[in-house]
Amino acid sequence: MPEKKLSFEEAKKRIEKLRREIEHHDYLYYVLDRPEISDEAYDSLKRELISLEKQFPSLVTPDSPTQRVGGPPLEKFQKVKHKVPMLTLQDAMDEEEFRAWEKRIKKLLPPEKKVDYFGELKMDGLATSLIYRDGRLFRGATRGDGYTGEDITQNVKTIRSIPLKLRLEALPKKYKKPKEIEVRGEIYMEKKEFERLNQEQKRKNELVFAN
Repeated sequence: MPEKKLSFEEAKKRIEKLRREIEHHDYLYYVLDRPEISDEAYDSLKRELISLEKQFPSLVTPDSPTQRVGGPPLEKFQKVKHKVPMLTLQDAMDEEEFRAWEKRIKKLLPPEKKVDYFGELKMDGLATSLIYRDGRLFRGATRGDGYTGEDITQNVKTIRSIPLKLRLEALPKKYKKPKEIEVRGEIYMEKKEFERLNQEQKRKNELVFAN
């Protein structure tokens, strides 16, 4: 039985639905590690989206899941200036250095002020700034020297756990949707993904990575 030809409006609605579904499953798989559907079912959604976008190229948008692989990761990068400097944390390698840091902090506070501490593990990766405009990924950049970094937007798009579009519509109505959001953090590879990468390298008879 031949496939039904979709009208432009029908295709638009279907494409939007497919994108939401794929983004949902990407989040479950790459962020929560809790997939709901099989790889075959996921691939079927992706193939349908690719097919519809080929039929209706005017409906392709930069935040579509298909655009993650729109081009190869770049090896040469343009310089970009940070609006607000990306400063690094100062290390305290032993108790003596920690106490010296604590002393400097207390000097900045009133004597009666109690200081509480919160500690957490720090992931050591590639310090990165992600800028979203109107909820869509606009630019990814490295820290660089803190004032000037490198534009790695094309490379960032290949990382499935980084959303190309933020769900601003999920914000409570009392909050105004921000025009621009900057997210800063570390990009790193989990051990299981590193092991999977090396298995793939071995399968191709290529060099495996040490760390």
